[in-house]
Amino acid sequence: MRDAAFLDRLAAASRQEQFLTVASREEALQRFRDAIPHQALPSEKVELGVALGRVLAADLASPIDVPPFDRALVDGFALRAGDTEGASQAAPRRLRLNHEILACGTAPTLPVSAGTATPIATGGVVPRGADAVAMVEHTELEPDALTIDLTQAARPGQFIGYAGADMAMGETVLRKGTLITAREIGMLAACGLAQVEVVRRPKVAVLSTGDELVAPGTALRPGAIYDSNGAIVAASVVENGGEANLLGIVPDDEAALEAALARAIETHDLVVLSGGTSKGAGDVSHRILSRLGAPGVLVHGVALKPGKPLCLAVSRGKPIVVLPGFPTSAMFTFHEFVAPLVRALAGLPPREEEAIEAALPQRTASELGRTEFVMASLAHSPEGLVALPLPKGSGSVTAFSQADGYFSIPANRAGVEAGETVSVIRLGAGVRPPDLTIIGSHCVGLDRVIGLLIDRGVRARAIWVGSAGGLAALKRGECDLAAMHLLDPETGRYNAPFLGQGLALAEGWRRLQGIVFRPGDERFEGRSAAEAAAAAVTDESVVMVNRNTGSGTRALIDGLIGDARPPGFWNQPRSHNAVAAAVAQGRADWGVAISSVAKAYGLGFLPLTEEHYDFAYAAGSRSEALAAFLKTLSDPETAATLRTLGFSPAAGS
Repeated sequence: MRDAAFLDRLAAASRQEQFLTVASREEALQRFRDAIPHQALPSEKVELGVALGRVLAADLASPIDVPPFDRALVDGFALRAGDTEGASQAAPRRLRLNHEILACGTAPTLPVSAGTATPIATGGVVPRGADAVAMVEHTELEPDALTIDLTQAARPGQFIGYAGADMAMGETVLRKGTLITAREIGMLAACGLAQVEVVRRPKVAVLSTGDELVAPGTALRPGAIYDSNGAIVAASVVENGGEANLLGIVPDDEAALEAALARAIETHDLVVLSGGTSKGAGDVSHRILSRLGAPGVLVHGVALKPGKPLCLAVSRGKPIVVLPGFPTSAMFTFHEFVAPLVRALAGLPPREEEAIEAALPQRTASELGRTEFVMASLAHSPEGLVALPLPKGSGSVTAFSQADGYFSIPANRAGVEAGETVSVIRLGAGVRPPDLTIIGSHCVGLDRVIGLLIDRGVRARAIWVGSAGGLAALKRGECDLAAMHLLDPETGRYNAPFLGQGLALAEGWRRLQGIVFRPGDERFEGRSAAEAAAAAVTDESVVMVNRNTGSGTRALIDGLIGDARPPGFWNQPRSHNAVAAAVAQGRADWGVAISSVAKAYGLGFLPLTEEHYDFAYAAGSRSEALAAFLKTLSDPETAATLRTLGFSPAAGS
């Protein structure tokens, strides 16, 4: 009877020989991708404690400013930088101490007035009136403990971490598709989030087939071998972001295998078998798959060595992969065909190399005597791959998120020169540079446009350094686009007068800039922006919050107040959110920001001007990613998204 059954199986295998039509690797991959979308599964919400290793299902914006207030970066004294001008060991400046000590978690109650200083600990809230922090090492406490002598002048903004400097409220801080590692957990916790929306992990059924197989841990019978493929495949599934369900060994019995496959298909996203794919007596899997549901077998035999007997199928809308029985062949074909699908379903990117060589476009300085690790993002330039050091410092948690990796500067070097090649060690999900790099002025509108672009398959990264910095980076060839809103006072035109030869301008959108203040403040309510500013700069009790040099908003402020240097002038954060936070929290009384930020913080708003937020790029560029950005910029969907944020798309959008 056994011989008869064996002969029947041989005859059946011979009749099925047409299934073993060998396809090329490329053809097999194409058939599989055409039949099964390699895209992320739907999302689910999980607790932060179990989010490690998961993939974000949607862009995530910070619900708060991080830090939520201007804070001291060192132990010392909060003071006015102007009071310390000319201070030295030979000619110290004496300041009177205010009667409070600002430890971490302590809210200030006293302003810093001219000639005074307030003791403050690292992380303490910078009080009203202060625009710098002096290190305790640069001061001498007088015997009366009521005054200090400063032996070194302080710079405006020195040792102050401004509100929202790390993460601004409403700023997209993590992108859809980001792998959550320990650093992203830290970012989510810093935002106060206890849960996060992630891509559901694919459930993968793992079966081994063969009468000769025995489970590890049991005694081997004559002619049997231990099943190693099941364990290897299950571990590889987990390694690539899936949930493996090891269903054990199924004998070479057609009815048993068909029942096991039917159950697995019903409750899993993907089914992986190993063994039983060769054109021989034990080959039953492809016959079963041909009748489990259309389209059935896609490929049975691929021109690979090893891996030729691979079988790819789809039944009831579920992918089924039958790997060769030999472990080497099974793993080779798994990583060629199964791993990319598992990673795609889990929302993970393709596997990347561990390190990559890139050139530095500018000299990067370092302190002698200390090995320095520099976070960097990667970008394409006409000369090849470049590593762009990130501008955020050691107190920033987002530096890790925006970095592709890091490179080190040895302790015996004072820096790395422009043009030198560095080895970028990858972080987390990999080091493949984005398709598009944007450097310049931050805007929530650009966050949304980048999100739309990513949905269309174009990976983009934005680095915020201000309008002038972005334009300079574009001229050096470090990015594809410069985001800018620079007003030329001579012509009254935005952006175009600053381009220079070889650059073109893509119109973005209009956004309203104006004076922000706390509602009910009679010094601003009911006045025009010009009237309110003129009155504010002459009133010593009114404190402003400025913007950093090189930003488009700073140019607007300079035109508004001229040569005036009112209280708070040297308080110069780098974002609209930091300005709004300073006003909302009472550390300043007014500043200039865009209307959408004023609305988010519940502030009053006096319109100044409708500025043009545009994008400069190299006129001769043939980049497909740049073309996709320009197309996205002009799409009606983009225009609708921008309008919901309070922006006015440029004509033609």
